[in-house]
Amino acid sequence: MRTEDGFNAAMTTQPVPESIASPPIPDQVSHTNQSEAQVSPARLRQVVHPVDDVPAAVSFYTAVLGVPTRFVDGNRYAALDAGPVTLALAADTEDIAGIAAAAFKVDDIDSFVDRLIAAGGHVIQLPTDGPHERRVVGSDPWGNRVIAYAAL
Repeated sequence: MRTEDGFNAAMTTQPVPESIASPPIPDQVSHTNQSEAQVSPARLRQVVHPVDDVPAAVSFYTAVLGVPTRFVDGNRYAALDAGPVTLALAADTEDIAGIAAAAFKVDDIDSFVDRLIAAGGHVIQLPTDGPHERRVVGSDPWGNRVIAYAAL
């Protein structure tokens, strides 16, 4: 049987036992060192696409994806409402990563940089204050860009 979204419906209506749905994580698999301070988890808030023409990109993405505009900051930046994550369209003045990149909101940029380097990542662009936040561009060990930002 197909559902409205085109996926096949499950063959059973029996609930999944909790022990199967959420298996416990064994102690030896845990990556948290109890002696380390707890870090607030970063939240994926934006995917940033560099564009040459912000107004044209807003027109394109709203027409193609049907997503509404949250706000447009002239020819510099636009935020489109793509659900829990913002599709950010950034002109060259705001394109801090140089390529499409995920942007995570964090509590503290300096702590993020320390964790990034300790885990084998690299700082691509040193922390700087932008018009709305303090931000840094890093990369994972495989070269993928990661933007972290925190409120000023």
